[in-house]
Amino acid sequence: SRARMAWVRQEAPEGEASLLETVLAGDTERTALLAASQDPERAHELAEIHERLRTIEADSAPARAGAILSGLGFDAAAQARAVREFSGGWRMRVSLATALFLNPDLLLLDEPTNHLDLEATMWLEAWLAKFPGAALVVSHDRGMLDRAVEAIAHLDGGKLSLTPGGYSEFVRIRTEQAMQQARMAEKIATQRAHMQSFVDRFRAKASKARQAQARIKALEKLPQIESVVEAAPTRFNFPAPAQLAPPVLNFDRVTVGYDTTPILRGINLSIDMEDRIALLGANGNGKSTFAKLVAGRLEPMAGSMFRNPKLRVGYFAQHQTDELVLGDSPIDHMARAMPKAIPSAVRAQLARFGLDADRAETRVGELSGGEKARLLLALATRDAPQLLILDEPTNHLDIDARDALVRALSAFEGAVLLISHDPDLVELVADRLWLVAEGGVSAFDGDMDDYRRWLSERAREARAANKPANVSAQAAREDRRD
Repeated sequence: SRARMAWVRQEAPEGEASLLETVLAGDTERTALLAASQDPERAHELAEIHERLRTIEADSAPARAGAILSGLGFDAAAQARAVREFSGGWRMRVSLATALFLNPDLLLLDEPTNHLDLEATMWLEAWLAKFPGAALVVSHDRGMLDRAVEAIAHLDGGKLSLTPGGYSEFVRIRTEQAMQQARMAEKIATQRAHMQSFVDRFRAKASKARQAQARIKALEKLPQIESVVEAAPTRFNFPAPAQLAPPVLNFDRVTVGYDTTPILRGINLSIDMEDRIALLGANGNGKSTFAKLVAGRLEPMAGSMFRNPKLRVGYFAQHQTDELVLGDSPIDHMARAMPKAIPSAVRAQLARFGLDADRAETRVGELSGGEKARLLLALATRDAPQLLILDEPTNHLDIDARDALVRALSAFEGAVLLISHDPDLVELVADRLWLVAEGGVSAFDGDMDDYRRWLSERAREARAANKPANVSAQAAREDRRD
């Protein structure tokens, strides 16, 4: 039989069908068989049709599809709603759910976590680890490439190599191979220099001519081995902020929301200059709403909030790419944001994030997603903020740029508020975890391993009680605002 292949379609699904119906419809064989079983003209095939439906486990399909949708953040109420009611990011999750539901022989995933939150990412990692088929995953998520894959395919210089193990093992082996190749290249270069010296000295001497000729032939047979030339590591550099006395922000029984609708209530927290905080919680629970409160883009509806009058906040959110002017260059954008700065200072700020002279003058519409993210980071930090708010900063960064961001944040002398679907990024950057759930924000007592266990326990309790463990029906609505 032919191998079955599935991938995530780039076009988000639309229409009046529910999420569950949309995922089930992805199995075209099941859909066709169910239709055939109701066709009077095919009554003579009924036994064969029912046998095939049993073989593909058609009866259990709704439960399987529902479990996948639940893992990706859709509760039972959300699964019954029409696809058109959800934003593009949530609908892309439906596309991912459809590909997973098909249970193909070969699954192709291109940056599958870009539209997921932390909770859905961890669920997907666990799902992939148990997936019985073959999967080809393109991802910048080092943690996923360690926990959910068995080999790394590396394309370099037009050559494709396959290394067993996860990404960390790939880096170790590649580093070891590069060192071995460098030693071999040095050894052969020494041999070559020694032989060439002999040839140069004795080529014209009759008594040594035969030996010199032998050395020439040996030189021709020496293999051409060059040292591996690694690209210079990507570097990001956040400007050093002026120090402020603690706390820079304090929340006292704060409620925040939109119009007259509160989203988060009873916030009692504070932020100091040395804090590295990551926000946990499913998309739509209010993480971006809280980030906007911290950034000063939303005001409290109730309670009081102290903000140091000298506090400067840098705010990065991936949706800000929609606000960039495609026909303008990064220099144009930065010059508008820094109207009093001299041209060299404008270029220096862009250079902090790897936008060199050539890319700084390129139209934004011609930049890659990663370069646009670098521009947004440069814009967000132009005033040397004491507090950095980063909402999914790595979505379009490659692994090298992501590592550069981690190093830069480690060296940054201000506070960080991070929202990310990348568990490893959270572990590397954050020393405090705040959970946004059930209409509030509170400190989470534990690390990411504790959070994984907490999520698993909640999921088990929800299954035992036969109710959803998340609140995605509301989440989809809040996602539109965020």
